[in-house]
Amino acid sequence: MQYPEPIAKLIDSFMRLPGIGHKTAIRLAYFVVDMNKDDVKKFSDALDETKDKLMYCSTCGNLTDEDPCVICRDSTRDKSTVLVVEQPRDIMVMEKMKDYHGLYHVLNGVLSPIEGKGPDELNIKQLIQRLQGDEGIKEIIIATNATPEGEATAMYLSRLIKPAGIKVTRLAHGLSVGSDIEYADEMTLSRAVSGRTEM
Repeated sequence: MQYPEPIAKLIDSFMRLPGIGHKTAIRLAYFVVDMNKDDVKKFSDALDETKDKLMYCSTCGNLTDEDPCVICRDSTRDKSTVLVVEQPRDIMVMEKMKDYHGLYHVLNGVLSPIEGKGPDELNIKQLIQRLQGDEGIKEIIIATNATPEGEATAMYLSRLIKPAGIKVTRLAHGLSVGSDIEYADEMTLSRAVSGRTEM
């Protein structure tokens, strides 16, 4: 027996989300069917608003509803350090720890020849332009994930930035190899930031 077309479309839509398999998509679709119409409308509006109002910060690449983002506009931040992350969600994780008070730069991925992602597909050119335009930046903290791609990206950035005389450090202690920053707790991240090593 086939699902009615609207449910089949909803199942297919949920399956496009990361980590959602067929069975979970079915459960979510039937959950939506059981929701009252107002809640479904609010859910639909939230999805539309996310796509309509969010943009990337022209300075750091973070997701924001204002450009530049709230972090780049904050005059109390330490403007001498820039922490480089893979994705905007990594900034939220770092901010929850409340130990880092500098600026950020989002790469929007990592170098991955298998996936066809080279330096031109990442936000690396903007980082270099940012460093060239701001002599106040004294340290780059590379906070890519401890995966082969994250390590390769960190090494690439280090080789690119160090000749400019800017200190390049890497998150170290507390993050195990193969782990993602977004799944680490605040204490682990705090230790990783305080125990970073120069590359």
